[in-house]
Amino acid sequence: MTMNGMLPIGLLLISNVFMTFAWYGHLNFKSQPLWLVVLASWGIAFFEYCLAVPANRIGHAVYSAAELKTMQEVITLVVFAIFSVFVLREPLTINHVAGFSLIALGAFFVFKGPL
Repeated sequence: MTMNGMLPIGLLLISNVFMTFAWYGHLNFKSQPLWLVVLASWGIAFFEYCLAVPANRIGHAVYSAAELKTMQEVITLVVFAIFSVFVLREPLTINHVAGFSLIALGAFFVFKGPL
């Protein structure tokens, strides 16, 4: 895979880390006012957009929009699963793994091309 193909994946990975913290990190700060965690989440999400938009712009030279979206979803699930276990301290159950695996199977078909 070329650098042009790897760069969007790396940017999407990093952007997903930011977005996961923006969307779910506040769950560890439930005593904070909602308006404060919303503002903090917006601030974190700004950096996610600074990475996701270039990832999609650069990536579209190599991947279709459907492939980019599929990568985004699979990366999101992997990042979220790790975040959920290590930051939120929530267990990853067999049902989660089964559901995530079915989504990954869908990703396989997007990248496989015509049947």
